[in-house]
Amino acid sequence: MAFIVTESCINCKNTMCVEACRAGAFHEGPNFLVINPDACGDCGRCKPACPLGAITPSRTIPKNQQQFIEINAKMSQIWPKITERVLPPPDTEEWDGVDDKLKLIEL
Repeated sequence: MAFIVTESCINCKNTMCVEACRAGAFHEGPNFLVINPDACGDCGRCKPACPLGAITPSRTIPKNQQQFIEINAKMSQIWPKITERVLPPPDTEEWDGVDDKLKLIEL
């Protein structure tokens, strides 16, 4: 089982989770991060590192976030790998806690 980045990350893209990942499983898109499920070591270090609560194990992902399993798998094959923390967008705090952000994802 892999960990999955969910909707809370859209437009927030805080990369503290990337620092915590020993497997180098994260990939960066324009306004979202994803985890490559084939590279994820299922260690769980990324989950508590995410201040947004945007990371969850695929086996316990809520029904309203199920589409993110496919998004993580697909986009991790396209987007570049990210292995070091970078500064989040300047307006990241404004997006924290905003619901229904799927329509904003830039794929």
